[in-house]
Formats: sequence, C-alpha cells, structure tokens
Amino acid sequence: MPLDPLAGTVAPADRLANIPKLVAAYFREHPDANEPTQRVSFGTSGHRGSALAISFNEDHILAITQAICEHRASQGITGPLFLGIDTHALSECAAATALEVLAGNNVHVMVDVDDGFTPTPVVSHAILSYNRGRVDGLADGIVVTPSHNPPEDGGFKYNPPSGGPADTAVTSVVQARANELLGDELRGVQRMQFARARSASTTHRHDFRTAYVQELGDVIDMAAIRDSDASLGVDPLGGASVHYWHAIAEAYDIPLTVVSTEVDPTFRFMSLDWDGRIRMDCSSPYAMRRLMALQGEFDVAWACDPDADRHGIVSRHGGLMNPNHFLAVAIGYLFDHRPQWPAATGIGKTIVSSSIIDRVVQRLGRPLREVPVGFKWFVEGLVDGSLGFVGEESAGATLLRRDGTVWTTDKDGLALGLLAAEITAVTGKDPGTHYQELTAALGAPFYERIDAVATPAEKTALGKLSANNVHASLLAGDHITGILTEAPGNGAPIGGVKVVTDDGWFAARPSGTENVYKLYAESFRDPDHLRRIQEEAQAIIGEVLQQV
Repeated sequence: MPLDPLAGTVAPADRLANIPKLVAAYFREHPDANEPTQRVSFGTSGHRGSALAISFNEDHILAITQAICEHRASQGITGPLFLGIDTHALSECAAATALEVLAGNNVHVMVDVDDGFTPTPVVSHAILSYNRGRVDGLADGIVVTPSHNPPEDGGFKYNPPSGGPADTAVTSVVQARANELLGDELRGVQRMQFARARSASTTHRHDFRTAYVQELGDVIDMAAIRDSDASLGVDPLGGASVHYWHAIAEAYDIPLTVVSTEVDPTFRFMSLDWDGRIRMDCSSPYAMRRLMALQGEFDVAWACDPDADRHGIVSRHGGLMNPNHFLAVAIGYLFDHRPQWPAATGIGKTIVSSSIIDRVVQRLGRPLREVPVGFKWFVEGLVDGSLGFVGEESAGATLLRRDGTVWTTDKDGLALGLLAAEITAVTGKDPGTHYQELTAALGAPFYERIDAVATPAEKTALGKLSANNVHASLLAGDHITGILTEAPGNGAPIGGVKVVTDDGWFAARPSGTENVYKLYAESFRDPDHLRRIQEEAQAIIGEVLQQV
C-alpha cells in the first residue's frame, strides 16, 4: 500500500479527530443489528470500532456489558470486576456506560481510586492478585481500549478470572448474546443511572497503580537498574501509563526521564503513521519519530501504546528495534538471568513471529510453543509456569516473576520496557548491541509484513485453507519443507497458511477488521530473497483465492 507523503510528520489540524462530533455520535447513533458492519464482533482483542461508523456506540456497550454480566453469572463468577480505561476519547464514554449496566446487575466493580487511566497489564495483575489462593468468588475484568488504534476508535475487551484475554469459547457466547440484545432493542439490559451507579454500594475504589508498582521488583531487577549509570527514557505516547512512570522511578529510585506527560484525545503530538493516520503504534518508525529523535540522549528508551500492552524499544546502537529482534534479545537474556526458573520452563511465540526466536530457543535448549495469533493462547502456560516468556510479532509480550510464578497473563509493555533497562544495566550493552551479537552467531533475518487487498469472500476462503490447497513445491528456489494450517504448539487452526523452507517462510491470514490479508515473510539470506518469497507468496495465495 502507498506511503502517505506526510508519514512521520506531526499531524496537521485537518487530520485531527473531531472529538465533540465523535462523542455525540457515540450517544446519538444506533446500530442496525441486521447490518453486519454494525453488529458486535469480537476479534483477537475484543470488540473494536468507531462511533462515526456506527460500530462502537452506546448501544454496543450496553449490550456487551449485559452479556458479560449474564456470562459471569452463568459461570459462578461472583467476585469483583476490575474496570480499566485508556486515554482514547470513547473510553471514558464506554466506561460510564459499562458502569451503569454493571451496577444495574449488582456486580461489584473496582474502579481507579483517582478516576485515572489503567493499563491493560495492570488490570490483569489486579485480577490475578485478587484470585491468588482462591477457588471461588473469583474476580474478572474489563479494559476499555482499542490499543494503538486511531483516536476515533473505541475498544472493549473482557478478561476472565485467568487474567488474560477471553478465549473464543467465551467471546462467542458474549458476542451472540450482545447481538441478540441489539436485535431486541436492548430490552434485556439492566441499567442504573450513572450518578447512582457511581455511588452504588457495589462500586468500589481501588489503587491499581500502587498495587502494581510495589510488585514490579518481583519481575524486574530494579536494584540493578538503580545502581547502573545507564541513561533511560520513556514516552507514554499520551496513554494510560502516563502517570505510572514517575511513580515507578520514585518507588525504585531509578534514573528515568519521562519525555512527555501530555494527554490529549486527539493525540495531536503524534507523528502520522505510514498511511497518514494517527496511530499510537510503538513499533512503527513513522509513529515513533519523537522518541527516535532522542536516540542519542539515552542508552535505551522505550514507548508504550495507549493501554500499555505493547512496547517499542529504541537503543543507542540499534535505533527503533523490530519487535521480533527485541523478543529474541529478551529471551536470550532472561534464560541466562533467571536462575529460579525451572529447567523445563519454555518460550511461547506466535506462528508469524521471526524464526530468529526459534534459533535462540534451540541454542538455549528450551521448549518452544508456537501458537496462532492471539495472546489468549499463552494464558494457560503463564498460569502454570510452563512458559517463562511469551511474545508476539506486534510488540506484545510478558514474562514470569523472577521466582517463576505468574505476573500477568496479558501483554505488559511497562515490564518489557523496564526489561530493556535491566538488560542494559546488567550487561553494560544495550539491546541493539545484543541483537547484533545474536545475528552474528545465528544469522540475520529479513522480515516484513505487507497488506494485500482481499474481498470478504476471499478472506473467508483464506481462513479456511487446508494444506491441500497449496500446490507449489518450491518457494524462491527452495524446496518447501512444511505447509501449516495448524499451529505446531497446540494444534489450533492458524486462520490461514504458513509455508516454510530451510531459509525462509511466509504466512498469510485475513485481517479481522479490514478488507485485506496480512502477508508475513522472512528470509535468512538477503532482502532480494525476501522479495522473491513475497512475490511468489502472493502468486500462490492469488492462485488459491481464484478458486473462490
């Protein structure tokens, strides 16, 4: 897709979101339950949409929250529900709507003590902390966030008592019931007026930040960071972590420069992403221009997206790191510096993450669990401690506590940024230098994701492929050694196809929100070999889609 001429520059006024219009649309517009684009639809990270497109409006949140209330009642989930929000304009609106329904259903709700923003990993941590040692009266949570999506978007995701993203067995039930409620003009929704809901006996204040910050030292070697002379920086990108960093720096006496504490629902301080839209993607070199411009001032710096479940690492010697590259560095470091982790503790990765991870894991002699896209696939392994570190190609990851017990079961951008600081402090080398050393020993991968146009019918067909649909025997001149439509780590369908050779691979899967399919490709030779893989991959997928 073409690069916008303003990509990487600060957004001009005419590209900023009209927040009053957006908020008005949230309350004024009502979805048509018979229109597919206006129905509730849970992807890998909850329901997302925009009030202007009538895909994220008050009716949606009323229906989803009522469906969650009914689900938790059916499952005997009677503990408190932890409610967190990020800094998107629609998050405040949707949280208020959700609280009205939760109070109307007599659900005990934990809201931030200061009415502040709450990162996704902090909600996960709160759920797990409350449930530790309990067998009944378990807690769960809701996070109101569209993650790194543009300012016009809203998002709403449910985390069950496991603390991580709900799996499809749960979201399919919630989605079906929510759409049933929409179709019945919300007649089954139990709701309490907002002022009454805020003061209801079931609404409680919770100090999310202190509880999370106080235990960070159980996960990250904060003493090593404190005692080092490394220069550290962080950019919250106007997101939910904005008020956490000063608290962390003060609690552990670490030398940390917070680049900006500005919060603005238009995110006017962001540079435009590759397509000319504002997107708080901390892995994008276009969106990350502000922190990249400060590369020489810090040994290592990092940013988090609005709900702080993703991380972007900028090192003095490596610049903005590809997410896959930092995952490989983190794995190599952690399994040499976490002696309390059992020898059988493994690593989890998504099927479209770089194979440099496979090579690092093989050198470590640790188990590797490769799963489909979606963090929900890692939850069980984190809870039982069989996975010490898990990550996905889109800059989301988490890890166990230093004693080998669970920390969060959702992505934790705060902990990963601090891990980059620990690596630099303990080894005296920044993550960029570590990556250069890894590739010198294991080979340098060339990895890229591109989006290709696909109709809804083609996307459906791609998601249902079998290995028999791929007739090629060679890819970029190499013999194909594997055609995968199920993840080797758990046998679950990957919703697409992955084709592998000894020196490269590609994977194609349909987008859940746009009429495109995502093509991931990697070569361990050179950029020209990567281009050949991409070209032949598109030809292979095109041949398959012609059968639709």
